[in-house]
Amino acid sequence: MINGRKIIALCTSRVYDPQIYAFIRRFHDTLRREDSALLIFSINSDIYWEEDLNPAETYVFDIMPYEELDSIVIMDEKIKSHAVTNRIISKAKASKVPVVIVDGDYPDTTLVNFNYEAGFEAITRHIIEYHGARHPHMMAGLPNNAFSDQRIEIFKKVIAENGIPFDDSMLSYGDFWADPTRTAMKEILKRKELPDAIICANDIMAINVSDMLTRAGVKVPDQVLVSGFDGFDEVFFSTPKIATASCDTLLLAEAAGKATLELANHENVDNIFITPELIPNESCGCPSHNWNAVSLMASFNNNFYRHQDDTRILYNIASNMETSKDTWEMAAAIHDHKTKHMLTVVDRNIFNMHENYFMTEHSGRQTPDFHIINDADYAEEHRVERFPLQAKLFYDNTVNDKESVLSGGFRDRIIELMDEGNPLLFHALDYMNRPFGFNCYFYRDLVITDYSKASIVTNAISMGIGGFVNLQYQRQLLKKVDDMYKHDSLTGLYNRVGFLNAYEEVHTDKDLYGKPVTVIMSDLDGLKYINDTFGHADGDLSIAAVANALKSACPDSAMSARFGGDELFSVIIGECDPERIIQKINETLEEYNHQSSLPYSITTSCGFHTSVFGEAYDVMKALKFADARMYIVKSEKHNKA
Repeated sequence: MINGRKIIALCTSRVYDPQIYAFIRRFHDTLRREDSALLIFSINSDIYWEEDLNPAETYVFDIMPYEELDSIVIMDEKIKSHAVTNRIISKAKASKVPVVIVDGDYPDTTLVNFNYEAGFEAITRHIIEYHGARHPHMMAGLPNNAFSDQRIEIFKKVIAENGIPFDDSMLSYGDFWADPTRTAMKEILKRKELPDAIICANDIMAINVSDMLTRAGVKVPDQVLVSGFDGFDEVFFSTPKIATASCDTLLLAEAAGKATLELANHENVDNIFITPELIPNESCGCPSHNWNAVSLMASFNNNFYRHQDDTRILYNIASNMETSKDTWEMAAAIHDHKTKHMLTVVDRNIFNMHENYFMTEHSGRQTPDFHIINDADYAEEHRVERFPLQAKLFYDNTVNDKESVLSGGFRDRIIELMDEGNPLLFHALDYMNRPFGFNCYFYRDLVITDYSKASIVTNAISMGIGGFVNLQYQRQLLKKVDDMYKHDSLTGLYNRVGFLNAYEEVHTDKDLYGKPVTVIMSDLDGLKYINDTFGHADGDLSIAAVANALKSACPDSAMSARFGGDELFSVIIGECDPERIIQKINETLEEYNHQSSLPYSITTSCGFHTSVFGEAYDVMKALKFADARMYIVKSEKHNKA
């Protein structure tokens, strides 16, 4: 409970499906009457009972604010994964949150289910007893599937009660889907005698059975009766319209809403079972039944044309995000009229370019550091110079200690949106099957076109951010390789190739012509003695110390290089005091010798040459002049010794 309001979570999939969308509307209306808030956590695909699959988008169920929820409703048949549902139930139990299961059966939960047995028996008896089919055939679902096996037993029971013996030739498997059904129908159509009725375990199979019969010249229902089950919307658009038993999700929504509120109030609630409604139709020889076909067709058409438009725009958004120069530009690229009413929250660790977040194994994964990078309500503020609001949100110093959509610095913002009274829809953001944040959709008008758009928006934002991170990481790797190619590994100064490339770029800058240019040459004293007496590792250490002293003494704009051995130099364009620079080099080395307590002193001899920079300036000649001056200094030191 937050601010005196009960918080209800709905776990489902594909909110753009008309049936699920209708469930959400009716469920929300029921909750709103009691001033309860609805948070929807949804995936965008069917796992379809493939329990070995663990798609990253199911992460959305892990970031539910379990400790603050008053009840959780799981649409098990829509998620289609016992593993995922059990994961949610386990977390709910740990937080002592009651769970309502819609279309499923799990211990220690409240069930709101259709009485599928009664519904399928009603449509089967309608075909056998009302229409008098004597040679029926059963198109079952998946072999060894509980729903399919249950419907097979009902088929056997009804035909037995009507004096029709069962044999294996009366059973085919269409796996609840189109292609397997059509394969099974090819075998049936080869028979000398066709069944007089084909009773299907769901509507998808019935639609395909009817189509295959029609294509083969068999008249439905004159020669073969066909029935389905589930009340799938497409049955009202097929020719002929399919007889079915409707599992109207609106009935489930009302029952689930009532049970949820009672559980949230700590009341005892019994399991609820709703009988599907028999819908005779053209495929069994009954009069046409249109249901809500006109409104559904308008919805499908609207979704289709909107989808074509949205897909192209969102592709461009994702591309712009991927190719952005920096994080700010990437986040700003999200803003568009197609991404309104959306909040984007990501783990800030994905922008750590020392490793690729999506390609590195994270053993003992730390709690994500969630932060807002996009809030559509503040799009204009994000567009101003350097995005000050976004900076405030993104660089909020709050470190999140919970992995939840109500954690960290964005908690107040989510609660503010929740208090508006509309459902909040959450999708996980993932890339390369690794989750890294979530989108929160706060649609102010509950229309199906918005819900249908959410899934492709989520995909676009996931691809945009993931692609940006990968591309930035690749750029950093290329820069590292480039730096290795252009820089001396021992000193970090330019090598010969790096210096000549950098100098060539500077030499073409006419704005620098006429300015003084100074070359300072530095050579380590006694390198042979150090190598022979203390080893080459100490010799390398000494060269690096001189290089560091040279670089730190010169201006930041200086081009410092090591062409090989112990000869180091810097080229400085602009006013400078070379004698003071050489003095600073010596002072730096004196301090280094004092702190390191080495058995020898690191010293250097320096020479310089100053001229005027221009097109005719020859840096190699200048290096020779500075080198000659340096050897004079070295000789003077040697003579004094």
